[in-house]
Amino acid sequence: MRMRNQGFTLIELMIVVAIIGILASIAIPAYSDYVVRTKVAEGLSLAGRMKPAISEFYLSQGRLPSSNASAGLPAATSYAANFVSSIDVGTAGRGIVTITYSADSKISGKTLVLTPSTAATGSIQWVCTPGNGMPPRFVPNFCR
Repeated sequence: MRMRNQGFTLIELMIVVAIIGILASIAIPAYSDYVVRTKVAEGLSLAGRMKPAISEFYLSQGRLPSSNASAGLPAATSYAANFVSSIDVGTAGRGIVTITYSADSKISGKTLVLTPSTAATGSIQWVCTPGNGMPPRFVPNFCR
């Protein structure tokens, strides 16, 4: 009896390569969006440092701060990091925190806005919204 070589045919290999190509075409854009979302999260973590100072200002003054200086915080550009160019407290004394992003073509110049909402109990609830052309797919779920 004659032994036949065991292996894959060319058609079987082409089908496997096609399946891998389809999976890669789906996974690469999803991963790209994930990377941008992590860059946006950097701004949120930096802004988290500002929240206690704003809350403290509200409790002591009975109003929200109108700038970084009035809240006792460093200048907006001093919060610059890898993907954040500035974090500014302002907008007419309403204590709104605006995070401006840089260093990524998809979010460069775009902003994320954290708006404080004061309750009768003296606590502050933060509402996150995309601002200045920030695509909703790049912001965390609680900001959409």
